[in-house]
Amino acid sequence: MNPSVYAIATMDTKGEEISYLCRLLRNSGIEVVTLDVGTRDAPITVPDIHRSTIAAGRHISRTDRGEAVTEMSEALRDFLVNECSAGKVAGVIGIGGSGGTALITTAMRSLPVGLPKLMVSTVASGNTAPYVDSSDITMMYSVVDIAGLNAVSEKILANAAHAMAGMVQYKVPPSSRLPTLGMTMFGVTTPCVTSVRQAMEKQGFDCLVFHATGTGGRAMEQLVESGLIGGVLDITTTEVADELIGGVFPSGPKRFERLLGKRIPLVLSLGAVDMVNFGSIDTVPQQFKHRLLYKHNAQVTLMRTTTDENREIARWIANKLNRSQSPLDILLPLGGVSMLDAPGQVFWDPEADAALFSELERCLQLNADRVLHRLPYHINDPRFADELCRVFLKRWTAHTSSI
Repeated sequence: MNPSVYAIATMDTKGEEISYLCRLLRNSGIEVVTLDVGTRDAPITVPDIHRSTIAAGRHISRTDRGEAVTEMSEALRDFLVNECSAGKVAGVIGIGGSGGTALITTAMRSLPVGLPKLMVSTVASGNTAPYVDSSDITMMYSVVDIAGLNAVSEKILANAAHAMAGMVQYKVPPSSRLPTLGMTMFGVTTPCVTSVRQAMEKQGFDCLVFHATGTGGRAMEQLVESGLIGGVLDITTTEVADELIGGVFPSGPKRFERLLGKRIPLVLSLGAVDMVNFGSIDTVPQQFKHRLLYKHNAQVTLMRTTTDENREIARWIANKLNRSQSPLDILLPLGGVSMLDAPGQVFWDPEADAALFSELERCLQLNADRVLHRLPYHINDPRFADELCRVFLKRWTAHTSSI
């Protein structure tokens, strides 16, 4: 059986609309499987896969709508991941209001990057970050509510159907630019990462650089999990500072876990963990108003991390890395971790840096496969970039020779 487009809706309220969309997909020569994720009344039209099959024995609340959406979204996520792993899914398309969008996109975010995912939604014109996050979901605004077929909704749903048909029918041939590496960068670590990128490109690698803004780190890890990145130089781990202290670019609680789980060559550093990010100066929380702040631009304010905060950051990172069963290297730039953390610069604080480095060294459980390198260079010193490359290439050679 050829893979099919899985078309998803709460078919107790959106049965007519999803059936119309699926008819257009089939007219375009696309095989379609309909999934009902309704949690209240019986479906208006008969789905190919019933909600009870998706729930697979889970209890879905009949009284609390919010709880029911959460439970069904988790069930749909697990169901789709299994179907995708079995090679049954060519793409996923969903339609819904706010509840349906939250339900369906939760499952979409768990699917591999590159698999077509399209969500027609009443909330697609606003802040879509909670629905898309670091995935490649395409959001299409429904313009009118998805409440019956009319001159507008038919056009929007037709566009969605034909867009999905195009994504499924016209595939991009596999890239011949492998192997691919992921790297994390911030403006204040740009010289370092640029040097590393250029050196790795000369070695024949295809380099993907991710802006370490929370979403950037998660996007990189999702590509690693999808098998699209074969090695990582996680140079700029500043997102951890925002996660722990309350900045606007948090890493998320699972940072590093997917990198470690894939057992790929991995080299890390502590780029820009001297700072926490906020928006414009007037958005800095009251409890931080007295702190050392730096106006990076009109929209970004940076706050220097303290000695105690650096120790907390070090413990959090060490706790993650100590769980790794795969080889990795951590390189410490003892001369400073960002452009602003250098002699004469606003965030230069040797005591805070020393606390960061010593606490990480104290907490890391080092062995032959988990190695800490203390280097007397600033992170943007070309010699530090050279060492990152040297250590990574050593890991890469060992990894590829063992395959």
